[in-house]
Amino acid sequence: VQLQASGGGLVQAGGSLRLSCATSGRIIGIKAMRWYRQAPGKEREWVAAILPNGHNDYADSVKGRFAISRDIRKKTVDLQMNTLEPEDTAVYYCNIGTVYGTYWGQGTQVTVSS
Repeated sequence: VQLQASGGGLVQAGGSLRLSCATSGRIIGIKAMRWYRQAPGKEREWVAAILPNGHNDYADSVKGRFAISRDIRKKTVDLQMNTLEPEDTAVYYCNIGTVYGTYWGQGTQVTVSS
């Protein structure tokens, strides 16, 4: 199983980016699909999650600005990020938790300039 995150880049404050996490291989027993981020000098933090039933949840810092979605056919998990702030600058990682273990993508850099 491999996770490949893409879509990061440099954007001005107030702008938008859409991250995508492509999965390969057969993943069974999914408990949740998540995005995390890690800013320089800080610990990795959870950003958003979506469950197999479609229920989603967000960290307070991104609630109302970010939206997580999944495409079962394409086997992708996306994160639409709107009204970006400099504080959103971080490396973003996708994560899939299953009953058998956890998978991580390699990360994609998001930089928001003020």
